[in-house]
Amino acid sequence: MQEHEVRELFQRLREAMDPEAEYRERHQDYLLKLPQSGERMDRDGLRRLQEHFPDGAPRIQLRRLIGAGDLWIAETVIHYTDGKVFHGANIVEFRDGKIWKETRYYGEPFEAPAWRAGWTGRIEEPVRG
Repeated sequence: MQEHEVRELFQRLREAMDPEAEYRERHQDYLLKLPQSGERMDRDGLRRLQEHFPDGAPRIQLRRLIGAGDLWIAETVIHYTDGKVFHGANIVEFRDGKIWKETRYYGEPFEAPAWRAGWTGRIEEPVRG
């Protein structure tokens, strides 16, 4: 798949946050892995999860997309309805033009330790030498 096709698909799905629309874009052999919790879900399981998401679906921003062919990596920022914000990294594989395999990682923001302040900068700032 081409970058513009993947970007358009991800943007459309993130804007709609519609479990049925996402379900249609997943391959019949779809598999989701969530390594941090040790879970895996098939296409039907993920749709059921999305239909029962507590407090409503989060808002997801696509920050970066990189890849080629049938393998893409998306960096996201996830805004939950309770005010929490997480960062996400999704490894997405396509088959037959559909989302086939996906591995999702989630991380909650944290303050950097003071001991390394001399070597770092904020993402929005230049890195110190």
